[in-house]
Amino acid sequence: MSLSITLATTRRILAQLRHDHRTLALLIGVPSLLMILLRYVFDQPVLFDRIGPLLLGLFPFVIMFVVTSVGTLRERTGGTLERLMTMPTGKLDLLLGYALAFGLLSLAQVGVVLLISLTWLGLDLSGPVWSLVLVAVLDALLGMALGLFASAFARTEFQAVQFMPAFVLPQVLLCGLFIPRDGMATWLRVISDVLPLSYAVDGMQRVSREASFSSSLLWDVVVIAAFTLGALALGAATLRRRTA
Repeated sequence: MSLSITLATTRRILAQLRHDHRTLALLIGVPSLLMILLRYVFDQPVLFDRIGPLLLGLFPFVIMFVVTSVGTLRERTGGTLERLMTMPTGKLDLLLGYALAFGLLSLAQVGVVLLISLTWLGLDLSGPVWSLVLVAVLDALLGMALGLFASAFARTEFQAVQFMPAFVLPQVLLCGLFIPRDGMATWLRVISDVLPLSYAVDGMQRVSREASFSSSLLWDVVVIAAFTLGALALGAATLRRRTA
């Protein structure tokens, strides 16, 4: 592993995204627009205070999954990864470069959405703002890691997008967003206990109603981080230079 190569990878990805206005609009503009629509669809501050933090964790996860899976596949099909891996660039350098670049983007994304939510939309949090930012950024990194892993099984960008229902939608249905996990059938609860998004939603719920950074919230953060590292390890194991 080389720090200079990792940082060079981060700069390259950020430079590419800076000129990709559509992707920037997807990363920054779409979550903000969805939060605004959500606020005025419900038009009930109390309900928005309960649901808003949950979606602040869900939006970065979903969007980073899509952007990373498609972007990684594009670099592989275009031969970029093949050229990079003929140089003294290891898989870990590439993965950490991606993680750092998308981590910075997710921080900007969460910052913009949170600023709009706390000021214009009047979102009221019981817990510290920094804990919400921490969980949301970890959610984004988790989506990035899973997107990197999923891209290894796709041959076209359309196939990469098709993996979203398989990797994301089951977690959305079972994470407790629509119905508390305690109220699910036992076998569904068992499945939800091994899905990372369940801990992301639990963490956001605790931020919205607990005044301090509790041990339960720390456990959620540790689990999300562990899933992220595991997904990055799987991504490294399945990272290929090119798509046949």
